[in-house]
Amino acid sequence: MPSPQYSTLRVADIRMMAKEMTCGQLFETLLDSDLRAARNAAWALTHKPNGELMQLPQEQLVDLALATPDTSLRRLVLAIIDRQGIKKDDMRTDLLDFCLLHMTLLDEPSGVQALCLKLAYQMCQYYPELMHEFGETIGMMQPEEYKAGMRHLILKTKKQIEL
Repeated sequence: MPSPQYSTLRVADIRMMAKEMTCGQLFETLLDSDLRAARNAAWALTHKPNGELMQLPQEQLVDLALATPDTSLRRLVLAIIDRQGIKKDDMRTDLLDFCLLHMTLLDEPSGVQALCLKLAYQMCQYYPELMHEFGETIGMMQPEEYKAGMRHLILKTKKQIEL
């Protein structure tokens, strides 16, 4: 099997990595300074069952998602965080602020936008005053400015919060 640092891995290679490496091993590689290795590890982690992902330290995942300039790595790490879920006691305001901003940025890839919208909605549900702010933010978003998948998510979320 190719090692995690190769950039030309196929889905079958990633699935094999996910099967052969533990979450701990993949997490260590995720934090590697080699961006290709980190992306491949994150991709392999997205193929792990939710129960295994729950063992990963969310604090460090959030730190990585907020700090990385690489949009592919950001999307993959946000997807892992989304699958872990965010508990009320573990909510981070820096992640919420990041999500509220990046869900609206038109130059952000739609995968990142969508995950930010989902995470922001999840975090805001715990507090009515934050849900109001979320509603105001999503209310200002013009669906026609976004790609089809994001447009659908905006309209669906607006309907859920009755805007």
